[in-house]
Amino acid sequence: MTEIMTYTLPPELGRFQRNALIIGAIGAVLCVAGWIVRPEQFFQSYLIGYLFWMGIALGCLAVVMLQHLTGGDWGVVIQRLLESATRTLPLMAVLFIPLALGMNKLYAWSRAAESQHHQDAWLSVPFFLLRAVIYFAIWLAMAWLLNRWSREQDGNADPRLKRRLQTLSGPGLVIYALTATFAATDWLMSLVPDWYSTIFGLLVIAGEALSAFAFVVVAAAILARREPMNRVIAPKHFHDLGKLLLAFVMIWAYLAFSQLLIVWAGNLPEEIPFYLPRMQTSWRWIGVLLIVFQFALPFLLLLSRELKRRTGQLIAVALLVLVMRFTDLFWLVAPQFHRQGIRFHWLDLAAVVAIGGVWLAFFVWQLRGRPLVPLHDPRLQEALARH
Repeated sequence: MTEIMTYTLPPELGRFQRNALIIGAIGAVLCVAGWIVRPEQFFQSYLIGYLFWMGIALGCLAVVMLQHLTGGDWGVVIQRLLESATRTLPLMAVLFIPLALGMNKLYAWSRAAESQHHQDAWLSVPFFLLRAVIYFAIWLAMAWLLNRWSREQDGNADPRLKRRLQTLSGPGLVIYALTATFAATDWLMSLVPDWYSTIFGLLVIAGEALSAFAFVVVAAAILARREPMNRVIAPKHFHDLGKLLLAFVMIWAYLAFSQLLIVWAGNLPEEIPFYLPRMQTSWRWIGVLLIVFQFALPFLLLLSRELKRRTGQLIAVALLVLVMRFTDLFWLVAPQFHRQGIRFHWLDLAAVVAIGGVWLAFFVWQLRGRPLVPLHDPRLQEALARH
């Protein structure tokens, strides 16, 4: 038991960290070159890559609070993975700076404001940046408290620490839902300033949770193949994670369909600008890919009980979901700038690789700093007994 609780990451994950950082650095060099040559395209691509990795970090923040509230040994075996992902939020706050500097390349309303055209008070550059600071301050504060109390629990079996985590997680999920909705409105929906959707925030939140579960499935499967976590994470835990992944695949699909149905039925001039380029040009084929590979195929595969217990097959489904999450964000952002049809630029790949390499290296660094299971958690023995 002591070995399980105190081990360090296997050496090959240290090599993975170095390789991720090298790949991220290469991607960053390419991004700098792209920024010099095509600044407009750089900021568009950077936004997509940033939102993808930010979605994983924020999704993990929500999931760790969810598991503190609901219990279940599925959360114990992945808790440190979730916490390590939340500790990447300071990095994401720093990586937001290029978006702040490139606002006039992304948001038409910011250029109009500079030209002193009439704009709604909400869409003003100072207020936009102030709101971003508030979002990050709230997310960082919640992540800091969750990680601090969890770390204290490693050395102290005081049940009050568990109650603190639960007490924070209840209102924390509500606060996360509100701030993530406002952030989605600012960073994504305002790309089309005359369009609005009351479901859009929930759709983005569901996508973040889906990204988080897919990422955690892959990370947990990698750890479960090595000592000593192969004696902690069992097929039953992957079965639980597979069911949760299936649930959020369905939630995302339900919200995406509901938004489309409401806009289609209403057919109002202020609602349809978002869908016109996505349904009347070659962008519609990206929509078809999302229907097939982010909903239909994962849904059908994850119905299988055996697949959810076979780590290799579950990893394949989770990786497919992650690829389609990037595709979904590409479909949400790019058509606003290329309304005539599909256009993929090499910077779209370079940006997500650059941010991802740095993010993964930072994630592994955070993961190395603590035992990979939460000591003194009352659910730990139950989780180990399921092996």
